Amino acid sequence: MRDVIAPLARRLLRLARSDERGAIGVMIAVLMAGGVLIGMGALVVDVGQLYQERAELQNGADAAAVGVAKSCALGDCEPGMAASYADANASKLTGGRAAIDLVCGSSLGGCPANGGAQTDCPAPPAGASYVDVSTSTKTSSGSSLLPPVFARSLLGNSGYRGSDVAACAQAEWGAPAAATVTAVTISACAWDQATQQGASFPPGPPYPPDPQPAPAADQVITLNNGFGGGGCATEPAGADGPGFAWVSRSRGSCSASISGPSFQGRTRQFVSSSCQQALENAQQNQTPILVPVYVASNGSTYTLKGFADFVVTGYNLAEFNGFGSFDVSAPDWLNPGNNCQGNQYCLNGYFVQGVIPYTGSIGGTNLGASVINLTG
Repeated sequence: MRDVIAPLARRLLRLARSDERGAIGVMIAVLMAGGVLIGMGALVVDVGQLYQERAELQNGADAAAVGVAKSCALGDCEPGMAASYADANASKLTGGRAAIDLVCGSSLGGCPANGGAQTDCPAPPAGASYVDVSTSTKTSSGSSLLPPVFARSLLGNSGYRGSDVAACAQAEWGAPAAATVTAVTISACAWDQATQQGASFPPGPPYPPDPQPAPAADQVITLNNGFGGGGCATEPAGADGPGFAWVSRSRGSCSASISGPSFQGRTRQFVSSSCQQALENAQQNQTPILVPVYVASNGSTYTLKGFADFVVTGYNLAEFNGFGSFDVSAPDWLNPGNNCQGNQYCLNGYFVQGVIPYTGSIGGTNLGASVINLTG
């Protein structure tokens, strides 16, 4: 072959010096004759397949880790769901299949030590609640090797059957240290009473697929919840104050960002138009709202205990429009017997466990609302 290519290359150079026309065509012909372009094309195809498979396996591992972590955050780890996430991220490359090699974590008996491979998950943070999911190639035929397109024939290696490809993802869950909330805060005493200090949560919406809670789960949280500000059996003095209060917010919005140990707010029966709309939407759509739970208050500054998901079932408040006040109310859809009337201002509902869309730091007090971060 070298004896053929060398004279052709010299002829190509002479043609290039005398007439550029046709030189490129001759060059391509030489490369084709030597198999260079075909080999390069085959290499691109096979290596491209490996990169595609690696990306799909990583996507599947990421989705599976987040999915299993969410189930754990909601109180019932379901490692078996990882396979459906892995398959959903596979393509025709492997017949829509992927293998789950390992699902482990803090609530699943722990994980083996990191073996040092590039595709191994990192060691989790100390004390973290986490899940690791490892994926690898699995074709529709059941093979664990990604077969080549051209490499076996071009290399002349009939024994080459393909490559192992793998990926790993780690997801951590926990209570957020900061969050953007609906601008209403509820007392720690009310949270303790409703959830038996975090031991009992009704199923969260939507209903179905979850069963609707019993009417007894519905709580009536009033501006004066009966404790009189003297504390309750499960919290220190000041943890009950009003049952709920309004958090300081920007005009025209009913959301507030809370990132410190305290936040500003005030007690009043009047609700802003923006918060009225937020409560109306939550009540009608049965959508939980994220609220800060306070453990102490001096009337304007509230000390944060943590964040909780609250399902609004009804309310009775008042709105001031500049000319006077008028009632703003919604009947309780879970327990009509809890409807508040007249000057009895209340917010009805119950706390649930939930996962909120937040990518900030984990490290708050767990009151049922969790965040999930991909950490590896």
